[in-house]
Amino acid sequence: MEFLNTTEKGKIFITCSIDQENTWEYFSPQHIVAYIYSGELIISYGKSTQTFVAGDAILVPKHQLSRTIKKPIGGKPFKCVSMILSETQLREFYLDRPILETWSEHIMKQRPIKSHSLLDSFFSSLLPYFEMQDALPEALVAIKTKEVLTIIDSIDKRASSILGTFNELGKIDLEKYMEEHFMYNLPLEKFAFLTGRSLTTFKSDFKKVFKNTPGKWLTEKRLHLAHYKLHTEKLKTTDVYLSVGFENLSHFSFAFKKAFGYSPSSLQGN
Repeated sequence: MEFLNTTEKGKIFITCSIDQENTWEYFSPQHIVAYIYSGELIISYGKSTQTFVAGDAILVPKHQLSRTIKKPIGGKPFKCVSMILSETQLREFYLDRPILETWSEHIMKQRPIKSHSLLDSFFSSLLPYFEMQDALPEALVAIKTKEVLTIIDSIDKRASSILGTFNELGKIDLEKYMEEHFMYNLPLEKFAFLTGRSLTTFKSDFKKVFKNTPGKWLTEKRLHLAHYKLHTEKLKTTDVYLSVGFENLSHFSFAFKKAFGYSPSSLQGN
């Protein structure tokens, strides 16, 4: 049985998972910088996937929908520390610092924090705080946050193009976004928010673009992706239904059989 434990020190969190991998879908209203102590972290942004291991630092941009898998490796649990970077802190930090604005690499494919001994030392210094029973003083959290930002800014300036930019979430290309993210199990309100729309505008724009309702279109896309994974990639039903956006196996099996006329299990081994 999986054990997932998260300990909080202000806006700094340490997470451990033992025995089995843990999968979840997530997007944060604030930027997060994380560091892997042990285990493996797989992050999928739409159709792009990145794998991080012990010693890797990760920048998770705000409002980026992702699916993450935490995996114990080599008998060691997954262990990671995450720091939430508030906009107030970032605005203050980048107020008098240059920001790289010309870097055009697609955000889903980037790793804007290089490995560095300074980062290793910094994140190692955080571990003793999680052995304390008392909460970490807010003033110290602010100091540690400024320290990590200073290190990141000095070793990899690319991060400034993300952390030092404060544009509001605006209306984006609905067709492109939905084609890349339909497999995420989100309510329509979240899809509307992430595409820069009210729910009413989202439904209206969706109908214009796809000539279908969001609910029907999402179900059809997810089922066809599931069929491909089962028939072509030879994956198991239990490994497929969550990855294509269904909440439970019984609902997936019912919808699959209704759409194709046979159960998903009938494709296994074919």
